[in-house]
Amino acid sequence: MTAAFVLGIDQGTSSTKCLLVDGSGSVVARGQAAVTERHPQAGWVEQDADEIWRSVQAAVGACLTPETGRAVVAVGLSTQRESCLLWDARTGAPLSPVLSWQDQRTSGLARRIGVGDAPGRVRAISGLPLDPMFSALKARWLLDQVDPTGTRAATGEIRIGTIDSWIMSRFGSEHVIEAGNASRTQLLDIERCRWSAELLELFRIPAAALPAVLPSTGPFPSVRGLSPLPDGVPLLAVMADSHAALFGHGAQKPGQVKATHGTGSSVMGLVETGADLDPGLCRTIAWQIGDAVAYAAEGNIRAAGSTLRWLATLLGVSLDELAELARSSVDEGVCLVPGFTGLGAPWWDDGAVGLVANLSLGTSRGSLARAAFDSIAHQIADVVEAIERGPTRIDALFVDGGPTRNDGLMQSEADILGRPILRSDTAELSALGVVHLAGLGAGLWTEGDLTTRRALHDRFAPALDAGARRRARDRWSEAIGRARSRRTEADH
Repeated sequence: MTAAFVLGIDQGTSSTKCLLVDGSGSVVARGQAAVTERHPQAGWVEQDADEIWRSVQAAVGACLTPETGRAVVAVGLSTQRESCLLWDARTGAPLSPVLSWQDQRTSGLARRIGVGDAPGRVRAISGLPLDPMFSALKARWLLDQVDPTGTRAATGEIRIGTIDSWIMSRFGSEHVIEAGNASRTQLLDIERCRWSAELLELFRIPAAALPAVLPSTGPFPSVRGLSPLPDGVPLLAVMADSHAALFGHGAQKPGQVKATHGTGSSVMGLVETGADLDPGLCRTIAWQIGDAVAYAAEGNIRAAGSTLRWLATLLGVSLDELAELARSSVDEGVCLVPGFTGLGAPWWDDGAVGLVANLSLGTSRGSLARAAFDSIAHQIADVVEAIERGPTRIDALFVDGGPTRNDGLMQSEADILGRPILRSDTAELSALGVVHLAGLGAGLWTEGDLTTRRALHDRFAPALDAGARRRARDRWSEAIGRARSRRTEADH
């Protein structure tokens, strides 16, 4: 076989996906393997590190044949962000579950740390609000369970890592992390691209347990243990999943903003270095290529696809049936606020709760289904409005991810945002984005080639008049206010 391929691996919250792409940029094969979650207590979300690794092996095995595996010249890896675990530096065995980015068990710890000027210092250095979503609090909680004296972590016997670090450790790597993923730990000084001594002290994280920070182009370890891919194929690109999707859309300048839809949703766009952002947004490293660092503004939405799965299970229907219920329903003013684990951007309120507002005796299953889909659109609109409170103006929104296959959801987003939605023709854009970067490193294509072959897009234009849009947004804002005013006794 004379063809050359690049393999893209996207390790996400609910599954690992693979794309095999040839030198012309065409997707020639796909593979996927599911990953489960555990919910041992309310607000706790865990995954099994070994299961995640097995899902990577299974997805690669489903994507490749022995023949195509031998023709792979480069691999790119994108991963879910913020999720955190500990493992033994000598044996490589996990010492903890993976605490998911969705996990909220550290809410009390966040409140104890977040006194005085600590929240402001955390945001100034890391670009992120002090919130249980990010890795630093998870790492501290895990260390308190596994190494309460701090001795093992301080001497480097314990490794702290995100999912990219964990997967690369299976390749036999030194302890490393990619810059974009590192920027989501809340321990990185994003201006200097190195761990912050001040933040390490605040969260009581020993530097000896942390990985070395590398650019998105490495150098990374070669892959191994992913049959039928031969050991030794170079890993030429690693990116956080949302960042890889932005790269896959071809974003090159401020104002180009995308919303990746998955379990949650990430609304992200490039910004100028030092740009003033709305306080409800995160500032993060999008990617680092060589010495060049690209920065982005982002709003993280905790519940998107997970809302649809929850309601489908509650109603005893499939996701397709839920979509049909929503499509056939008229707007009855019902609002579903999916505050299952609090609310993310732009509110960052871990005390908010989920609720359904404006119920009546006439409320139907279809009304609830429509409200669930509309909740995704409203949350994205909240973040877009926050971005536009800064210097960035957005004419259209790029979208990607599994839920975007639903035309009704895309039309709802166009209507509620009041601007066109541009849907990628490749749902697995995180995998495709990291393929693009890895292929550049392998010399299979150039930046010019990528410019001419960026993902094609379906366009959804707004069909809702301005008055109806404003009324829908007002109802949503009122429902958000109710969700944020509800507190459990534990929050007082």
